[in-house]
Amino acid sequence: MRTFGLFALVAVLILGTGLLQSWNAALLILNMGLVSAVMALGVNLQWGIAGLFNVGVMGFVALGGLGVVLTSTAPVSEAWAAGGMRVIGALLLGAATVIGAVLVWTRIKNGLLTAAVLVVGFFVYRWLLDPGVEAIEAINPALQGNLGGLGLPVLLAWPIGGLLAAGAAWVIGKTALGLRSDYLAIATLGIAEIIIAVMKNEDWLARGVKNVIGLPRPVPYEVDLQNDPSFVERAAGFGLDPTTASTLTVKLGYSMLFAVVLIVLLVLAQLALNSPWGRMMRAIRDNETAARAMGKDVTFRHLQVFILGSAICGVAGAMMTTLDGQLTPSSYQPLRYTFLIWVMVIVGGSGNNLGAVLGGFLIWFLWVQVEPMGQALMGLVTSGMADGSALKAHLQDSAQHLRLLTMGLILLLVLRFSPRGLLPER
Repeated sequence: MRTFGLFALVAVLILGTGLLQSWNAALLILNMGLVSAVMALGVNLQWGIAGLFNVGVMGFVALGGLGVVLTSTAPVSEAWAAGGMRVIGALLLGAATVIGAVLVWTRIKNGLLTAAVLVVGFFVYRWLLDPGVEAIEAINPALQGNLGGLGLPVLLAWPIGGLLAAGAAWVIGKTALGLRSDYLAIATLGIAEIIIAVMKNEDWLARGVKNVIGLPRPVPYEVDLQNDPSFVERAAGFGLDPTTASTLTVKLGYSMLFAVVLIVLLVLAQLALNSPWGRMMRAIRDNETAARAMGKDVTFRHLQVFILGSAICGVAGAMMTTLDGQLTPSSYQPLRYTFLIWVMVIVGGSGNNLGAVLGGFLIWFLWVQVEPMGQALMGLVTSGMADGSALKAHLQDSAQHLRLLTMGLILLLVLRFSPRGLLPER
């Protein structure tokens, strides 16, 4: 009954937004709530089930968004002809250099030879890469200047975004999962910042801070629906003008797609949680020493769950980029894509998949609605003050900070009165 009541409360809040504000706003909150719930599921798998303190969620979400660009956009043939193969060759050489240095170090144990392999490989890598990058970025830089993607259907970009995040998680996990939890948090945060820095500065990859706009979408365009006579006729039957009807139809299409992804991932997460694998992961979380004594490979299992959770965050990042229709690397900030996701998991109930989903919806609703509510509240409080009053201006300007204040207050109240979250782990 508690679970049902809390989800019913979230439904009432979203429906109330549609009735009191607009159905467009309600559907936008619903869609981003679905995406946030998927992100929270990924973090809950890592922290709630396995106890891994990953503070690099932002990086995996960004890699999912990058996967949409690399998968669904059309390839730029001129850029490929100018320097595409040269860049690919340089990247392969760079990977080979790292692998070669690792093999030299592990088998020969010669530090000088390892350093020589890295230095020589680096200079050859830059000799190949730099001319190719310059040639690619010189191709119509105002609109392109990058290699483009594979031109595949955008829905394929969602699992590919997850695979891209999973690949990065494997590399990070092989190097960082041996660290203590607090050092792991610092390492993952730093690596996430490196991922964002690469996306911002490597224009040949995804146009950097110039952004990629006009990404393909899995639902119709509003203008196409408005030009369809049968759609206009159906909209009139519901008493809606074509513009409003087309916008609502597109958002509902995204809602259904996102809901299918969330339900599938939630079912899989529940099956995993209640399986012998899930019981083993919780045993490792609660006492690593005892789990090792029982013959469990703790390091391998940590790597496994780290990859799975990161892949889910990558899928969510791809969904969000598809919804936005653009990739903007500068918009990936730790406050929004790491801290807020952690608040969702903690408030909803760490270790409980339904709690993570609840937290995703509830915290996102508050994140969106608190600021306009705060502005209305400050307008009411200052309505009796004289115009030009310094106090009135200060109070009205402080309304934009109520969002952060509210998030902190909610987190403190939940940790005080329900330390295990609104839906605790059973």
